[in-house]
Amino acid sequence: MGFLTIAGWAQQGGTVRGNVYDKATGEPIIFGTVYLDGTEYGTNTDENGFFSMGNIPPGNYRLVATYIGYDSVAVDIEVRPGRIVQQQLYMVESSVNLSVVDVSARKEKARSEVAVSALTISPRQIEALPSIGGQTDLAQYLPVLPGIITTGDQGGQIYIRGGSPIQNRIMLDGMTIFNPFHSIGLFSVFETETIRTIDVLTGGFGAEHGGR
Repeated sequence: MGFLTIAGWAQQGGTVRGNVYDKATGEPIIFGTVYLDGTEYGTNTDENGFFSMGNIPPGNYRLVATYIGYDSVAVDIEVRPGRIVQQQLYMVESSVNLSVVDVSARKEKARSEVAVSALTISPRQIEALPSIGGQTDLAQYLPVLPGIITTGDQGGQIYIRGGSPIQNRIMLDGMTIFNPFHSIGLFSVFETETIRTIDVLTGGFGAEHGGR
């Protein structure tokens, strides 16, 4: 009975939600990354720049928004039990070129380079795969790789070497992307024509990836 009583009085989490906009134009930032610094809580904005994170433990946090080509923005917030924190974030375009682009430009790789537990894929390989509706997408190509399976009817999840989807880490030019696959599982948020190369690491990756 004592355990039941304690559980009944457990603190309720709060919700953090809001919108991210371009400060100069007022346009929404689409598929931007929003997260609570120092935690595992994070999400991406939708087509309206809206984001929402629920069941956040009460406490003080730093809310951070990042997007390619923009300076990151951060604000301090307080999450209270059962309350909603509504926060608007405004981002400014960065005047500094991304160094990762310069590094990628100096790399000369084969279109498909196989290493230990690693694959490098080119957009041409994705486009060569028969596609649904004539539109090629990374989500349709991943299942042809060894050790990777996807589910299209349960949230567009990917499973690598028997691991769970939460153990995967998807990154775009060094930034973590949350929920990159649409619910139908056939398409991702990445447009094939904008991709330079794709590195798929299924094991043996370095400590910089944080165990994911």
